[in-house]
Amino acid sequence: MYYCCGITEKGIMPHNEDALLIGKHVMTAGMLEQPMKPPFAVAVSDGVSGENAGELASAMCLEYIKEIEDYRKSQLYGEIMEIHEKLAEYSRNDAESCNMQTTLCGIAVDENERVTVFNVGDSRLYRFRDGELKQITRDQSLVQLLYEEGTITNEERKTHVHRNIIFPVLGNIKDTPKIDIEEIDGGFEYGDVLLICSDGLSDYLSTIDIQEVMEYSKSLLKRLEILVEMALERGCNDNISAAAVVRYIKEE
Repeated sequence: MYYCCGITEKGIMPHNEDALLIGKHVMTAGMLEQPMKPPFAVAVSDGVSGENAGELASAMCLEYIKEIEDYRKSQLYGEIMEIHEKLAEYSRNDAESCNMQTTLCGIAVDENERVTVFNVGDSRLYRFRDGELKQITRDQSLVQLLYEEGTITNEERKTHVHRNIIFPVLGNIKDTPKIDIEEIDGGFEYGDVLLICSDGLSDYLSTIDIQEVMEYSKSLLKRLEILVEMALERGCNDNISAAAVVRYIKEE
């Protein structure tokens, strides 16, 4: 068995361009928690600001994701690429949605409890294990590339003038996105917590900040609420979304 919970918050923004998927539930506001049995998916989408209809792109993306039934790596790649094409085609035919785009980050747990990670953009997946938080996904962004090249430091990534530039994501009508799909590195063990979040959280809280909150002896949903509150207190001017999954009971 697994326990899943999530929260999505528009923050100081006039509307929410984030969306959350937990099982078959797509959320654009509020909180949700529920036990889950495989197969299921949990994901975060973040509509690209500066483009049209980000809130539509993120919600549509997850509505399509929830209909996927085959979570094999090879099948997932094709399904997500098809979602990209559907979003791009929709925006080509609707002037108000022209070039709408969204990030996508999540996990799919199949009937054999294999956990596959999928990522496009700069939303993130972390794993909290034995008191340590580790980022599992790699940001598809310019500052990540500059950091890996050694051009900027980790601290400079947070304030760099180009920190909001990401590589092509789902729905981009000019370029094809790079979809990262892999079985989770290091596995998903009993007691592990997987945390998926939009950059409204990760841009304002460090790995240490998040790790310290994850160590609290509070409910998992309460810990997510604390993380969101902390990001807002630190001046977050973006939407914030976070979902968490813990594997807690071994089926006999």
